[in-house]
This record gives sequence, structure tokens and C-alpha cells, in this order.
Amino acid sequence: MRFRILGPTQVLLADGREIPVGGPRLRALLALLLLDAGRVVPAERLIDNLYGEHPPRGAANALQSQVSRLRQALPAEHTPVEFHPTGYRLAVDPADVDAYRFERLAEAGRHALAGGDWARAAAELRTALELWRGPALADVIDVAGAPAQAARLDELRLAAVDDRIEADLALGASAALVPELRELVVAHPLRERSRGQLMRALSALGRPAEALAEFEAARRTLAEELGVGPSPELAAIHLAVLRGADRPAERAAAEAALPSHLTTFVGREEELKRVGKLLGERRLVTLTGPGGAGKTRLAIEAASRSDGEVRFVELAGLADGSDVPQAVLSALGLRDAGLRAPAEPGRQPTDRLVEALAERRLLLVLDNCEHVIADAARLAARLLGACPTLRVLATSREPLGLAGEALCPMSGLALPPPDASALDADDYAAVSLFAQRAADVAPDFTLTPANAELVLRICRTLDGLPLAIELAAARLRALSVAEVAAHLDDRFRLLSMSSRAASPRHRTLRAVVEWSWDLLDDAERTLARRLTVFAGGATLEAAGRVSEMPSAEFVDALTGLVDKSFVELTGGRYRMLETVRAFCAGRLAEAGEAERLRRAHTAYFLELAWTASDHLRRAEQLHWLRRLDAERDNLHAALRRATAAGDGPDAAGLVSALSFYWWLRGMRGEGARLAADVLDVLGAEAPPGLGEEFALCVYNASLAGSGHLPSLGTQDSVIRSLDRPPRQPFLLYLSGISTGPPPGGPEDVEELMRELRRLVGPDTWINALGAMGHGSAQMWGGQSDRAGAAFFAALDGFRSTGDRWGSLITLGALGELAAWRGDPEAAGEHMNQAMGLAEELGSAVDQADMLRTRGEIRLRAGDLAAARDDFAGALLLAQGSGAPEFVSAARLGLAQVARLHGDLAEARRLCEAALAGGLTGWYVGEATRAEIILLLQQITEEEKAGAANGPGAPPSADGA
Repeated sequence: MRFRILGPTQVLLADGREIPVGGPRLRALLALLLLDAGRVVPAERLIDNLYGEHPPRGAANALQSQVSRLRQALPAEHTPVEFHPTGYRLAVDPADVDAYRFERLAEAGRHALAGGDWARAAAELRTALELWRGPALADVIDVAGAPAQAARLDELRLAAVDDRIEADLALGASAALVPELRELVVAHPLRERSRGQLMRALSALGRPAEALAEFEAARRTLAEELGVGPSPELAAIHLAVLRGADRPAERAAAEAALPSHLTTFVGREEELKRVGKLLGERRLVTLTGPGGAGKTRLAIEAASRSDGEVRFVELAGLADGSDVPQAVLSALGLRDAGLRAPAEPGRQPTDRLVEALAERRLLLVLDNCEHVIADAARLAARLLGACPTLRVLATSREPLGLAGEALCPMSGLALPPPDASALDADDYAAVSLFAQRAADVAPDFTLTPANAELVLRICRTLDGLPLAIELAAARLRALSVAEVAAHLDDRFRLLSMSSRAASPRHRTLRAVVEWSWDLLDDAERTLARRLTVFAGGATLEAAGRVSEMPSAEFVDALTGLVDKSFVELTGGRYRMLETVRAFCAGRLAEAGEAERLRRAHTAYFLELAWTASDHLRRAEQLHWLRRLDAERDNLHAALRRATAAGDGPDAAGLVSALSFYWWLRGMRGEGARLAADVLDVLGAEAPPGLGEEFALCVYNASLAGSGHLPSLGTQDSVIRSLDRPPRQPFLLYLSGISTGPPPGGPEDVEELMRELRRLVGPDTWINALGAMGHGSAQMWGGQSDRAGAAFFAALDGFRSTGDRWGSLITLGALGELAAWRGDPEAAGEHMNQAMGLAEELGSAVDQADMLRTRGEIRLRAGDLAAARDDFAGALLLAQGSGAPEFVSAARLGLAQVARLHGDLAEARRLCEAALAGGLTGWYVGEATRAEIILLLQQITEEEKAGAANGPGAPPSADGA
């Protein structure tokens, strides 16, 4: 049978005949069951939905009567309505329900759209939309709960329409789309996506005036109805129309993933065409040339015009080439692992990248590769070899040196020939760039016959290099064109004699930077060289604290540096161009301040890390996660420098302070490498006064399966070694999941918890963590009532502090406990809350973990279809995030479902695939491995029994 709820409720036989269902209430019952096809719907929910807030006396009997009537209305040979202890289940394949088919097809179309397969996306989405015959749940809309479901389905339909139009736009069907888009805009005047699509379609048809009128209409409507302005996305389309350039969705998506610029792109049209052509033919394209040639800017512009998804990776801030894979992971929004499982030993970030990108159509821009050239080349070779739909666009001062690499060399912008007329000078890119940047800082500047020769002289002297030209133009704030030309000429003649071995363009660029340095006053020079200690920019507070300058002098100097283009202010952070930063770093070393500034930088970020660590266990957790994200380069630079300097206490302190952040952000691989380096400084035993920090270094290093590490003993010995509450309470969690619970069972755990309470006193978070561990021990010991009390105490503690992570893991445990007690509704509620918190923390990996846990709960309840859905969803999320440990766990769950369905061959295949993925050697990983091996033994026994007795009934769910 086929079921329809996208319109009036219908039941169709295979030959297309409709089966009459009955009156409104019976149709409503069928629709409610169809919304959860294949899953048990609690009787209480059906009663509430059918009869409202005040059900009649005997509503349960009335519901049972309605179910009996529905069973009679459907063909006797099917009888899909099943009774369960807690409710009723419509035992049909969700694929036979039009709403489910619609969502599956719409999702497939969305994936094809994201991958740039426009034709497939349009076909899938059209098929999905053809399933609609009217408003969703049209004849049961008055039933409680139906309006919300209908609204959800209608929102999905509108999104599918938008996606289908997006695909059609990419395929060039603009003319046919305009009438449909106008109808959509009238029907939904506040939906900016439809308005933007209409603007782009009109612009593509050469009707920009109408497109601009649509933007004005949208602006007025939003202001009148909501009191807001257009979104950045709609504003970007408006700007594109003003510039006369239609930017389809894939280009808008590319721009969102690329750095933005406040200035226009000048020149490089030939190079831009060449790069675009090469990207269409080759999978690795490298822009080469000297510093300041504009390689990054050209790469961004080329990528913004490329079809499909784009991700930009800035490598300039990396101090070590081994961090290149981690930088790519961060740019892709991927994490080393989820919240509750470490990365497996021996598995590198590159392995995760390969898994995440294996089937993803993506242009990866690797910017500023020159100082990590070998590592960048190795990563590019590995990814291109393993990911057939990946392309790489790199910028570097030298080629990556890989087979198949296409090069696009760059030098200066186009200059007029020596005999060219000064009147035609602005036809050339170098002169045009100077004129535009000069007008930015000196609004009265224009290129005239009187100054054209001087401008030509400046641009030629600078070899047309964009950075040099922009720095020279910036000097027009204080100097005339003639003074700039005279200064440059004298300075370059002097510096050209300093090193004949250096390339002329390198000498020229250095001359521009050095001349700009000479124009700074003493306070500006002091601040400029001291700012080079930062990696990835600095906030105003950080720059002021670390520079160690008087407040008023600091503010004046920073303002001067911004005005003179030595420093950029972007997103509330002060950054230096890398070429300028490298020059100023040399001045810092010459001044003998490098070590003092390193210590000041380390001290500031050590204090910040400890402050943040405390806040990460409170309600402001998300704010401080974002703040640490912004300072990640500085934090890790401080840690590396302290390690390189042999400063064990500061380096170990940073590892300790950052441990919880690394865990929350899934950065366990990177944290493990940093911690292992610190252990090399600390030695094989904890230095005096650093016992806690030493232990955290060991635990973090062990996450990546580092070589032989010092033994810390059991969790009991770690806790008893403390003479005060741990400054980093997360130590207690790491020790627990590393070594497992005490071997003596719940009694030993209770004793350990008493010892912990004596140590920490009233600390709410630590006591909540202890209650969580106590509850786990009681649950595994069969004491469900005591386990539940401990878990709820832990949940109250974590919620009172505002820690989402602690609440998340506790809710997951409560969900498992409720399932063991035979309360699937409570289990589902706990898991839904846990998944909501995982989403708040922004982790697809942890959503996969929660889905897997919910799948196990549903498996124990005997709901195989729902369990399979959860395991399949977990597998998809884990594979997309490059998380092999959760891939293995999800495959284990799918293997359990296959076994219970009697498909032993599939169950064995999934188990073997789960083992092949590799599992961590920590306690939690070994537990998963043991489950897989046990399931394989059960499969083997059932295979033998089947061979001896012939085919029989599927195995019992008891073995799950």
C-alpha cells in the first residue's frame, strides 16, 4: 500500500485503487500514525491529539475502538496497525508514505545542489515536489498537533522549491523562472531567498533596474513588517546587481567561505581568466610569485567565481608544518573527535580529512604555503590522490612540486611602456590601483596631466607590485605625490646596493616596507615590532597588555599604525600584513626584546586560558568557547614558544588550562601533539609542584596514541595524589575514561567519591561529575534506583552551573538507564534533550554520538526500524565529519539490527568493517571492541545453528 498525507489523507493499493478510510476522526488517527510510520506512538499522545485537552471519560477505550475500526478499514492481508504495551504502531515502510519520500528526495536534491550537480538536483527536487497534492494534512488540520506538523512540512516544501529554483538558475533557466518567483514573492514577501533569486534571474536577463526595484521593495517590506534591514546575503546580491555581475548560489556560498575585502579588485584580468581555465582542466593549480604580488587576492577572486563549494585555509599563521592538516580541519568545520571519545591511536588528522572529503566536491584554497611547503605538498598529494572530486588552489612563493601541478606565475601589475603617453596611464592596472588607493586616503586626489608622470615613476620604481603600490599610495595622507616619488627613488637606490643576490622584486618590496617604517614615530615603531609576537592578530586589550606601553601612548601609536596601513582592524582584531609582520619581527630581535615579549605574551594567554577554563563550566560556556576559538593561534603559539624555550611550568600550565577546551572542540589530536612536546621538557616524572599539570599532559598525549608514556596508575591513585582540589577539574573525567571504574565495583566507587568530596568540598561541578561517575558504576552494577538518583543529582549540578557538556553526557546516561528500566518514552525525552545540547555546542560528531546512543536504546526496546534509522543517521554524520570511532560504533549498531532481522551475512560484514576502522586503546574504546567481538561470536553460533537445522526464525532481541 501507498499512503498520502501531502494533501487529503489517502490509502492506495499497488494498482492505484483508493481504499476508503472512513470519517474525519479515523482519517486523523491514520494521519497521526503515518507521521511516525514504523514507530510506536504512545497512546497518551494519540488521545491528546484526537480529543484535545479535555478528553472524554473512557478515552483509552475510545481510542482502542478507533484503532479497531482502522484495522477493519484496511485490507485484511496487510493489517499494518500493531498494538504495543505503550501505544500503537503503523508497521509500514516509511518509504511508502509520501511525506517521508518527499523529505528523502528533497534531502538528496539538497546534497546534489551542494555538490554542484545541478541537473540531478533539479530532477530530484521536481520528483519530490510532484508528490504534493495540496496542503499537508489537509483534512486533519484541526487535530491537535497537526498544525505544527503541517507547518513543518510546508516549510520543507518551500525550501525544496527554493533549492529547485537554485538548480534551475545554475542551469540557465532564468526566463522561465521569473513568473514563478514573482508569485512566490507575493505569497511570501518576507522570504529573502525567493526575493534574491528573483533579483538574480532578472539581472541574468539583462533587467537590472527591475532587480534593483525588487531589492527596494524587500527593504521597505522588512522595515515596515519587522523593523529590520535586508540580510547580508540579500545585500550581497544587491551589490552584485549594482556591479552588473550575476552571482549564482554556488558563488554566493563560495564568497561566504572566503575572506572579504573592503577594496575593489584591480587588474589581473588575464591571470583571472587563466586561473579559471586551469581550474576547469586541472585539479591542482598554484599561484607563484614574490611576496606582495597579490597572490592571495587573485586566489580569493578566482575562487569566488568558481562553481561549487569553496573553503579557504590561511596558513600564514602556522609556526609548524605539522599543523597544516589541523588548519584544514578547522577551515572545514571538522573536529578531531566527539565529546565523549578520544581520537584513535596512530590516526592522523590527514586520515580524517580523507574520510570527510572522499566524496565531496570542493575547491580547497591553501594560502601562503611557502613557509610550510613540504607539509602542504604532502597533504595536497594525499588528498588529491584519495578524493577524486577535490580541487586545490594554492598560493606560494614556489611551486608545490607535485606531478600534474599547473602553475600560474605572477609578477607586477601591467605598466605603461616607456614611450606611452601619460594621458593614457590610467588604462594600465598598476596606475589604476595607485589612483584608486590614493583616492581612498586623500579624497581630493585625481590622476591629472600634472601628476601623471610622477605616478608613472612611482609605479615603475615599485615594479607594479600591488602591496608596494598600496603602501606608497597610503603615504598621500601626509605627503604630496612629488614627495612620495622623491622618497621612493632615494630609498630604493640605497637599498638596491645592500644585497645583489636578492631578487629585484624582493629588494623593492623590502624597500617599501622599510621606507614606511622610517615614517613611523618612535612609539609607533615600538608598538609595531612588539605586535609581531601575536599570531592571528590581537584584541585591543591583549595588544595593550602585552606591548607594555603606557595607555595613552599605546592608543595613539595603534591609531597611527592603522592610519599608516601597518595594521588592519578586522572584526575587532588588529592584524599585520605578513610581509610587514616579518619585517617588524626582525626589528624586535634587533631591539633585544624578543624573549621579554614572548614571556609577556605567554603570561597574558596563560591567564586568559585559566579564566576561560573556569567559565567553560558555566552558563557563559558558548561565549567563552567562541573567545578561545578567536585566540586559538595565540594560545598555541604561546604554548609552542614556552615549550621551545624549555619553560616547563608555563607550557604545562597552558596544557592544563586548555584541556577542557580541546575536548569540547574535538581538538584532541592537536592537543595530544602539543602535550607530548611538553612531556619531553618535563621528563618522565612530575616536577615538584606540577603533579596535576604533568598528569594532564600524559592524558592528553595518550589521546593520539603517542609512544611510551609515564604511568599514572588508577583513577583512585590520581585523586589520592592530590593535596588540594584540582585547578583543572576535567582531570577527573580524563582519568576516569582512561582507566575505567575501580575494579571493586560500586562500593569502591562510593569510597572514591567520599574521598573526592573531602578533597573538593562544595564545588558543584566536581561533585556533579562525581555523581555522574557514581551513577554509572551503580547502573553497571544493576542498582538502577541508586543509579537514577545519582544521575539526577549530577544533572541538577551541571544545570545549576550552566554546563551543557556535563548535562549532555548525563542525559545520555539517563536515557540508557530509562531504556533498561523499560521506559522508552522517558528514554526518548532524555535523548532528545541531549541531542539539543549537542546541537547547541555545534558538533555534528556529538550529534552522531547521541543518535548512536538513542539507536541502542531503541534497539533494546525492540523498535528495530527506529534503531536502524538512528544508526544510519549516526553513520552518515560520522562519515561526513571524518570520525572513524563513531563510524565503527554506528556500524556495530547496524550489525545488531541486521542480526535481529536474520541477515547474518550483513551483520558479519558490518562487524568486520567496524573492527577494521580501528578503535582507541582507552577503556571506553576497549569496551566497544569487546561488544563487536561478542556479537561476532553470536553470529558465528547462529550461522552454525542455521547450517545444522536449516532456515528458522530470526534470533531473539535478548541478545541485543
